[in-house]
Amino acid sequence: MSAPARARGRKTLRDIAGLIPPPGGLLEWSDGRHFDHHGPRPCALCGGLTPLRSHRGEPAHKVCAEEWITANPAEARHGRFASDVQPKSGNGSGAHA
Repeated sequence: MSAPARARGRKTLRDIAGLIPPPGGLLEWSDGRHFDHHGPRPCALCGGLTPLRSHRGEPAHKVCAEEWITANPAEARHGRFASDVQPKSGNGSGAHA
């Protein structure tokens, strides 16, 4: 996203990057901006086609990113793949049982 778009208040995927899950943990990529409507591109990790993008815009399957975090825990701390920031909600509607 361009600088003018940011100035207008639109958040990019980088703006919603949150915590990095522990090795074996799951990423929370529920924000629709992870889906690229321009079409699939080869996953940076396995080479298969995916419409998903990381917070950095890198094409990656969610499961590939989770497996990469598990296999590379020290490097994962640098934030290549992260979960979405969870919005603060007072009604608990986002919680799962």
